[in-house]
Amino acid sequence: MFDRHVDAVFRYCLSRCGSWHDAEELVSITFLEAWRHRNRLKPEKDTVLPWLLGVATNAYRNRARASRRHAEFLSRLPHSDPRTGENEADHAEAVGSRVDAERAVREMLDTTAGLNSGERDVVVLCLMNGMGQEEAAKTLGIRVGTVKSRLHRARAKLAGTNPALEPVEQLNAKIVEARLS
Repeated sequence: MFDRHVDAVFRYCLSRCGSWHDAEELVSITFLEAWRHRNRLKPEKDTVLPWLLGVATNAYRNRARASRRHAEFLSRLPHSDPRTGENEADHAEAVGSRVDAERAVREMLDTTAGLNSGERDVVVLCLMNGMGQEEAAKTLGIRVGTVKSRLHRARAKLAGTNPALEPVEQLNAKIVEARLS
C-alpha cells in the first residue's frame, strides 16, 4: 500500500502545505494511521487512496491548527522568533530541486488564495493532483455534485487570474525529481 500510494499522498500533502518538510511529516502521519487501522480498512474499488487523502487532509488541518497556536504562543513570549528553522546539510542540487518544487506549489497556492476552503480543496485534488471528481468526493466526504459545483465556481473565479496552475504532469515531474535527488 505504501509503495503504491506514497507519491500521490506526498504530492497532495505538498500541494496543501507548500513545505517539503511538512509534507514528509504529513505523509508519515497518514501512513501511521493507515497502519493503525489496517484491520479495519475496506478498499473501495481496490484503492485506499481516497481514504489516505482524507487522513492526510485531517492531519494537515490538525498541523495547521497546532502551528497557528504555537505561533500565537511564541508571539506572546518576549524576544521570540517563531520562524526559526532546522539546519539541513548542504546538498545544493537537492535543495535547488526542492526549492523549485516548493516555488511551483507556492505559486499555485497563491493563485487559489481567493477561493474558499471548499473550492480550494477541490482544486488541489482535481486540478493540481489529477484526481477524478468521484474520488475527490470520497476523499472530502461530500457528494459528487458538490465537487462539480465547487470546481465550476473555482474555475470561474480563477478565469481572470494568472494561470499559475501548472499542468499536473509538469508539477509531478518536479516533485518526483526533487524527492529522488
